[in-house]
Amino acid sequence: MRPWIRLSTRMVIAACGLAVMLGITVLPVFAQTHAPTDTQAIKNVLNQQVAAWDRGDIGAFMDGYWKSNDLEFVNAAGIFQGWQDVLKRYQHSYPNRAAMGKLMFSGLEIHVLCPDTAYVVGRFRLDREKDHPQGVFTLIFHKFPDGWRIVNDHTTEFPAPR
Repeated sequence: MRPWIRLSTRMVIAACGLAVMLGITVLPVFAQTHAPTDTQAIKNVLNQQVAAWDRGDIGAFMDGYWKSNDLEFVNAAGIFQGWQDVLKRYQHSYPNRAAMGKLMFSGLEIHVLCPDTAYVVGRFRLDREKDHPQGVFTLIFHKFPDGWRIVNDHTTEFPAPR
């Protein structure tokens, strides 16, 4: 075998080894330095939404969503596209403070997939005078220059108990 071929193979093996070592050392550092900050920022968005909901302020609640025609909201009634359509859906479904009730999120699992994408799985419950609707959701978040926003919301309400 020619010496330059062996040297080239050794260089490739060394480069691969270096890449693996960097991956082992750099990725955990990235996860430790960025994920907690991002996780807390996403929790803050959700906490602000709960506070706005409990004040009866659907407009402020919608601040947690991406203000774009590409926003999607999925539930048993269908697929709603665009920030304006999602706002109209909330206004129609919750026309007053009594219909809104008090919102609670629980069982939140926040998964930061990369520096600008995350998803959240959790449960919701509305406490209203006459009922307590509840269910589960998956939210896809994207990090924009002005912060984390929901770009896709898939919410499933459990059937009301008989």
